[in-house]
This record gives sequence, structure tokens and C-alpha cells, in this order.
Amino acid sequence: MKRLITILAILFAVTVATAQDMKTYQYAERDTLNLYLDFYTPEHVHDSTICMVYVFGGGFIRGNRDGKWEKAYFKQLVEKGFQVAAIDYRLGLKGAKNLGVFNTEPLEVAVNMATEDAITALAYLLEHAEELKVNKDWIVMTGSSAGAITSLQVDYTLCNGFLNSNILPDDFRLAGVISYAGAIFSHQGKVQYRNHAPAPTMIFHGMSDRLVPYDKIEFFSMGFYGTSNLVERFEKFGYPYFARRFRGYGHSVALGGPLTIDDLVWFCNHYIYGKERLQVDGTYTNLDPAAMPPFDIYTPKDLYK
Repeated sequence: MKRLITILAILFAVTVATAQDMKTYQYAERDTLNLYLDFYTPEHVHDSTICMVYVFGGGFIRGNRDGKWEKAYFKQLVEKGFQVAAIDYRLGLKGAKNLGVFNTEPLEVAVNMATEDAITALAYLLEHAEELKVNKDWIVMTGSSAGAITSLQVDYTLCNGFLNSNILPDDFRLAGVISYAGAIFSHQGKVQYRNHAPAPTMIFHGMSDRLVPYDKIEFFSMGFYGTSNLVERFEKFGYPYFARRFRGYGHSVALGGPLTIDDLVWFCNHYIYGKERLQVDGTYTNLDPAAMPPFDIYTPKDLYK
């Protein structure tokens, strides 16, 4: 009996210690919806600890900040020494139907809503930086699928002064952006960073992605610009980027985070800490198919019926 009590005490202590590594904060209220972020802290935090602001995927219709897959990925990041802020955002495509080039307004609204919420989360982190021990110069946006779109869109918005970007300090810059199967939605034609250069950007994308365009979709001044097109823009203007294109893969690359953690660490060391203005581009076929979800078969019609 005494041994059982001892074991239970140890398990309770471990549970408490683990729980103390994550705290939940309400960062905004939207109508009747409260938005939260889960803040994960590594064992050692120092002045150059990078804070990863993670935006979950789910087509802007589903998903959550604390899913089983997400928590496993955050554990990896924390073990590598990163802080993680996993955020909620409004899901603006719930109930949307028949999305396409003749019906883009629901997508634009959803992307804008998620982007506004993510910027509000950034404002919260900056306001509470001392309490959370967040270095304002080392904040990185990252996400999967809809979250990757949001992460890229946040930097695009900050660089152009769109939406609610004015709630952040004028001199605030993201330290980096990491996108897993993302794209940028533009109603101003091709992607341009007008006020200042984008943050160093790391992009993973399946070349056969049928959910989020790998290249681009354009209709007059509206466009949805994926990895191939963004790399062309970054190349043209000399912006630092790190691209991993996966031949033979589609949208399953959206959940490639755990398989690319070494690339992520390398990117942070060279682009963020080292401030190297590199342009790295490669095509690969070596993600583990057994570890990837079967997203490659899906198209927008499967999600927005």
C-alpha cells in the first residue's frame, strides 16, 4: 500500500510539473466567442529563446489549438528549447459552399478573420512579454494548412499595413515565418511587400497539393499564391527564404512538422540567429508516407459541399 501511495505521489508530481509547463490565457473576445492561447515553456528560457506562435489547420472550418497531433508537435518544439503559443481563431468558412473563382468572398472573409485574430494574439504576447518572458525580437509565426495561410498572411498584412496591423508597434517585425502547405490571398494583384521586406520565410509544400495551391490561382486582381509563386517573388527581390518542395505529395505535407524538425532548427540557427540572407530551394521525395495522413486525395469540393 505504501508503495502504491509513493507511485501515485510520483505520478501526481510529474503531472503537476508537466501542467506547469503550459498555461492558458484568454487573449481576445469576439462577440460571444472567447479566444485563448496555450503557452508552452521549455525548461530553460533565455534572452534569445524563440517563441513559435502556432496556428492550427482545418480548412477554416474545423480544428483546435490543443489536438493530439498538435500537442505531440509542441512537445518536440519545447524539447528543442522553443516557447510555443498555440492560438485559437475564428473559423470563418463554417457552412461555406461552392467556393471557387466566382465565389471568393467567403475565403477572403475567413482569411481576414483568422489574420486579425492572430495579430491580436501577437499584441497580447507583446503586452505580456515580461510576464511570459517572451523576447519581442524572436517571435515566429508558424502553422499548418489554414494555419500556414494565416501565418503567411499575417506577415503580408504587417508589411502592407492591412487590417488591424496598426495595433502593433510600428517597428515590430516577425523574426520568421514557417509554413506547412500555405499560400497568400491577395485582392491587390500579385504579392507585394510594400512597406518593408517580409520576414525570413520557410516553406514546405507538396507539389501535387489540390487543396492549397502549390503555384497560384488568379482571377483579375484576385489571387491565391502558393509556394512556387512566392519563391519567384522572393527570388526577384532578394528576400531570404528556405523552400522544401515534395514531389509526389499533396496536402499531406501540411502535417509534415514532426518530420522536418531538424530543418526548422537549422533555419532558426542560420536565418534568425545568424541573420543570413540565404535563398535555399530543394525538391524532395523522402517524407515518410507511412507517417502522413491521406489528405492528398481531397479537393475543396470535399470540404465545402
